[in-house]
Amino acid sequence: MFKRSDHAVVHRFATACRAGSAGAIRSLLAREVVAISDGGGQVVAAMGPVRGVEQVAQCLAELLTPDLDLTVEAVNGQPGVVLRRAAAVVAVVSLRVAGAKVAAVWIVLNPDKLRHWV
Repeated sequence: MFKRSDHAVVHRFATACRAGSAGAIRSLLAREVVAISDGGGQVVAAMGPVRGVEQVAQCLAELLTPDLDLTVEAVNGQPGVVLRRAAAVVAVVSLRVAGAKVAAVWIVLNPDKLRHWV
């Protein structure tokens, strides 16, 4: 269950992503952070887990482009980040927060899994 402080971390994460601030993104990541992405073989995604602050920040930077709109929305019942391009959902990001840091990032890019998002 997410705590109020976890919601604040998700909102700070979304703000840093929206601003394209690599430094702000890095400052929110736990030292042992891991990111897992799912492109379903249809879109480019990391082949395996991405580990560490620098590598995860780079992974996120490659995903974020200026033409994306980011919103904080419920993802699997918890706050997450939804990325849209021209009103179409292109990625859904779930986060696990530990303390005041993001400990894990799950990025769904697979178009088949994004069909129900509006």
